[in-house]
Amino acid sequence: LVAFATNSLASNACRLRLFSFSSISHRCMHNNKSKTLKMSLAATASRRAVGKLSPSNTALLVCDVQERFRPLIHKMETVINTTKFMTSVAKELNFPIVATQQYTKVFGPTVADAFADPKDIGTLVPVFEKKKFSMMTEECSQHLTSLNKTSFLLVGIEAHVCLQQTALDLLDQGHDVHIIADGVSSQQSYDREMALRRMESCGAWLTTAQSAAFMLMGSADHPNFKAVSKLVKDHMALKNEFNE
Repeated sequence: LVAFATNSLASNACRLRLFSFSSISHRCMHNNKSKTLKMSLAATASRRAVGKLSPSNTALLVCDVQERFRPLIHKMETVINTTKFMTSVAKELNFPIVATQQYTKVFGPTVADAFADPKDIGTLVPVFEKKKFSMMTEECSQHLTSLNKTSFLLVGIEAHVCLQQTALDLLDQGHDVHIIADGVSSQQSYDREMALRRMESCGAWLTTAQSAAFMLMGSADHPNFKAVSKLVKDHMALKNEFNE
């Protein structure tokens, strides 16, 4: 009996040690998986947090750069020149451009001068009619989803209305949003200033046309460097009213 009891106790102790080891091992594996997931999420957040640009995951959105607004918008000629520069860069680096027009019957077509080749408007560059302030109408949203891009460059007007609401919608969907500061404006400079502050505080990146262009290339070894550099040179020769 003593021997039997001794063997039984030893067996139970052995099973207890095995169970404890298995339980500890399971917890360790669970903790390791949790740590790995947290590290992965942190790495993803870190990559997104710095706002880097790559042509492979970027699209350019041209918001309501229309003829009727031309004499009304603060420093509109610079907005048009910058839009032309950015659409030219997008074409050179082969990433998509999408445009909208607000109530075309009243505000007219997209400004032809905003593109190096006006024939691109409505052909290479889809143009979505809207009355909604944000560019994110159902039709335009479906098109953007089909592009499978995660970063969006924004130029256009008005900064405190259509452009701002577009930026907030995109941010709300988890996208990276880059506002080309020398390519956006409003009728009043104060509205533009407040809109830029609001969008930045909500997570949008404020940048300039040149900064975005060089970040998209990443290196002077880029095969399109000379072509884009010429676009930069030509753009710099134009007056930038926001420098005043």
